[in-house]
Amino acid sequence: MTSLSSPVSPSASAGPGQPEPSAELDALYRGFSDELLVPLWTEIGELMPRTPSPAARPHVWRWDRLFRLAERSGDLVPVGRGGERRAIALANPGLGGAPFATSTLWAAIQYLKPREDAPVHRHTQNAFRFVVEGEGVWTVVDGDPVAMRRGDLLLTPGWHFHGHHNQSDRPMAWLDGLDIPFVHHMGSAFFETGPDQVGDRSAPDRSRAERLWAHPGLRPVARPDPLPNSPIAAYRWEHTDAALDDQLALEREGHPGVVEPGHAAVRFSNPTTGGDVMPTLRAEMHRLAPGARTAARREVGSAVWQVFDGTGQVHVGERDWTVTRGDLVVVPSWAPLAIGTDSGLDLFRFSDSPIFERLHLDRVQVG
Repeated sequence: MTSLSSPVSPSASAGPGQPEPSAELDALYRGFSDELLVPLWTEIGELMPRTPSPAARPHVWRWDRLFRLAERSGDLVPVGRGGERRAIALANPGLGGAPFATSTLWAAIQYLKPREDAPVHRHTQNAFRFVVEGEGVWTVVDGDPVAMRRGDLLLTPGWHFHGHHNQSDRPMAWLDGLDIPFVHHMGSAFFETGPDQVGDRSAPDRSRAERLWAHPGLRPVARPDPLPNSPIAAYRWEHTDAALDDQLALEREGHPGVVEPGHAAVRFSNPTTGGDVMPTLRAEMHRLAPGARTAARREVGSAVWQVFDGTGQVHVGERDWTVTRGDLVVVPSWAPLAIGTDSGLDLFRFSDSPIFERLHLDRVQVG
């Protein structure tokens, strides 16, 4: 796109729909620049492309490499006020070094050493944690301690105080997902530190939020109002795993319920609305049976996928990767995605789809 800091000038020869070069046209363009104006006819190809052309690129990050670097950072970088978190963000190669997975999504590996605390703070950005391996950390959200275990999805909606404490003798790492880039671009970010101590250091098997809300199909009558974020603090792996298993079992028995042959999927939802867990973020879990292949799919909006278990092949645009446990793949807006596996594959996915659906800018193409 043309920079407003330098004069706009006509091309040496006029292209389709462009005026013929002339001294008068040069003077007109200089006048535009002097007044900080840009004529649409010189920019329309970039501002209104025939299909989305996001700056973010398809890319893969390998979990084993990320984890080794996180371990090393644990030896060298303290956790405390100032840095707040030992979190290492994925920087998309198309976004000029910004710590963003896509222009709307943040993804990072967070690492906590044994018996270590991450201090309490809150921010307007929505956040979640997804655990690929390990246990022993509790995240304390508004004073409610929530256990973190392999396969769990844990929510920290915007402007809720939260800190973490590792009660075990082993380090733990997990995926952080947030809408930081979206909030940043919208100029709506606020941040506030909380108490120096994490607070409730008990280690209950179930949080208070789970005891109130996490009963399938049941909702407390005393809490009738819809909430913008899901009040379920943790979606436990045993329930997700069973739901995916049942979908594939029903398919084998000849009953509908899967996305496509051999492809089961569930979406984590807000029990007070039936919608997404947070207004800006969608979270899903996918399971491909051995030998399954998905149809190519494009959609407006971006996504990050993380392999939870198994090995498979991921095709994004013109890129192809073999992926295994923990690997992370970014899918930019409108990039075609297809996934296959010979041995079986479980994947966690999060996306910015709720934003585009609310704005009626969503579009999907399959095949």
